[in-house]
Amino acid sequence: MGSEMERALRMIETEGPSTAFLLSLIAGILILLGGAVRSMIGLFWFGPMIDGFRGWGGMMGYGYGFGFPRYGYGVGFGFIGILGLIFGVVVIFSAIRLKQKPQQHTAWGTSIVILSVLSIFSAMAGFGIGLILGLIGGILAVTWKGRAERAENVESSFVKGGGSA
Repeated sequence: MGSEMERALRMIETEGPSTAFLLSLIAGILILLGGAVRSMIGLFWFGPMIDGFRGWGGMMGYGYGFGFPRYGYGVGFGFIGILGLIFGVVVIFSAIRLKQKPQQHTAWGTSIVILSVLSIFSAMAGFGIGLILGLIGGILAVTWKGRAERAENVESSFVKGGGSA
């Protein structure tokens, strides 16, 4: 009985929220790429396109459309993409910290879930896949049971007769 329990406890000690880490890391990379694409679309495609309509200034004059003075819609779209870049970097950072400090899994998992959901508005949700992987990875991180909790489960299963003698 002692050797099986020791082997189970050793396995738990070396294990961390690996699946949550991997899914969250991939989600962060996809969100980062989505933010980069949205920034490039905004700054290099919409910006010059809107800039070409010099005669359509409206009552505020040229270049004051969509709440972004002088630059139009394209720069606003680009700035939102930059916010997506920031979300992607923070999701990647949270995934790395999740792997380094698994005892803080709830905080890092919550951060991953919140930023993955916010990436809908800023990073095209990491092409949709980043959002899904971020939600799954964050939920796995939040619900992951640490070494102490799992050790209690292993001990209780041996006490109840679940292990071999």
